[in-house]
Amino acid sequence: MKLICTIAVLFASAVSVSADGIKVQRIFGPEDHGGRYKHPTSITQLADGELYLAFYGGSGEYATDTAVYGARLSADTDKWTKPVVIADTPFVSEGNPVVWQAPDGIVWLFYVVRYGKTWSTSRIQAKISRDGAKTWSDPMMLMFKKGMMVRGRPIVLADGDYLLPIYHETGHDTEFVGAGSTSLFLRYDARSRKWSASAPIRSPKGNIQPAVVEIRDKQLLAFCRRGGGYGPGTKGFIIRSVSHDGGRTWSVGRDTQFPNPNAAVDLLRLKSGNLLVVYNRSMTERDPLTIELSTDRGKSFSHRVNIAEGGTRDFAYPYMIQTKDKKIHLVFTSHGRSVINHAVFEERDILANKPMSCVPFLFPSPFCFR
Repeated sequence: MKLICTIAVLFASAVSVSADGIKVQRIFGPEDHGGRYKHPTSITQLADGELYLAFYGGSGEYATDTAVYGARLSADTDKWTKPVVIADTPFVSEGNPVVWQAPDGIVWLFYVVRYGKTWSTSRIQAKISRDGAKTWSDPMMLMFKKGMMVRGRPIVLADGDYLLPIYHETGHDTEFVGAGSTSLFLRYDARSRKWSASAPIRSPKGNIQPAVVEIRDKQLLAFCRRGGGYGPGTKGFIIRSVSHDGGRTWSVGRDTQFPNPNAAVDLLRLKSGNLLVVYNRSMTERDPLTIELSTDRGKSFSHRVNIAEGGTRDFAYPYMIQTKDKKIHLVFTSHGRSVINHAVFEERDILANKPMSCVPFLFPSPFCFR
C-alpha cells in the first residue's frame, strides 16, 4: 500500500518539517523550561482561538520534582510561550495532564498525582480557569481511589453531559500493566455540577487509557491501550468496547486488528462525522506513528498515513483535536520522552491517500453503527 505522507522524523532542530501537506514541528525539548523529561502532553483550543498545551515535566518519570506545565500559541504567531508551572503538589510526583475548554467557557485541567512509588498509588486532581487559562483555581480531588488516572480528551455528549476518560491501573511493577486494570469514564452533569463514574471496561489482559467518541445519541465507541508487559510479542492489540446507553455501561473489551506495543492511542470524531485513530502500528515498538481514517462510523478504517517513523523510534502518547477552522492538531513526544512535537493537517490529507482494502475487526462489535 502506498503511503503519501511518511516522514523519517529526526527532529534535530526546532525547524518545521513538511511533507505532502503534513507539517510536523519540534516545539519543546530538554533544553526548554520544564525539565529534561517532558511527557505526555495534551492540547485544547481556547475561546479566543489560541492553542493551549499542557505537559508534565521534571528530571524523570518517577521523580518527585515533576510538575504540570502550560504554554500557549496565539493565532498570529508560530512561537509558543515559555512553559510555566500550573500544578505542583509538594513532595510528590505529578503525572498525565489533560487540558480542555468546556462549552461554558471554563477551562479544565485534569492531572495525576502519584503518592507512592508506582502509578497504582495515583489519584486524579483537577483545577479550573475562568479567564482562558491565565490563572487557575486551587486543586480539587476528583478521585480518591488509589490507582485512578487520566489521559484522554473529554467529549460533550448529545444530551449536554461531559464524558471524561479515566482508568484504574493495578499492580506495583513499573514494567507491567496488571490484568485487573480497567478503563472507565467520569460523567459530568453540567446542571448539577456533579461527577459520577461509569461501569468499567474489562478485558482478559487488562486495558487502560481509553479514547472515546459518540457515534450518535447514546452509542459510543472506545479504543483502549492494552495491558501486560512491554517485551516482544505477537498478540498485542488495541482494545475496543462499545456503549449503548451514553457511556454508563460498556461491552467487554475485545481485540481489534490494530497492533499495540502497550502504548497510548487516540480516537477523534471529526466535524464531518468520520473517525481518526492514531497509534503505533507495531506490537513491539512505538514506531511508526500511524493515523487511520474511517468513513463508516468505525466499522473499518480505509485510509492510512504514517505521521512519523524511523529516527528515534519512540513516538509516544498521541493526542488530537480539531479546531474551529477544521484543521487537525496532533501532539506527541519523542527522543526518550524529552521532546514535544506538533503536527497540523486536514482531513483531506488523509483522504488523499489511496484507500486500503478494508480489514474487519477481529472481534466485531455486537452491533453495527449504520
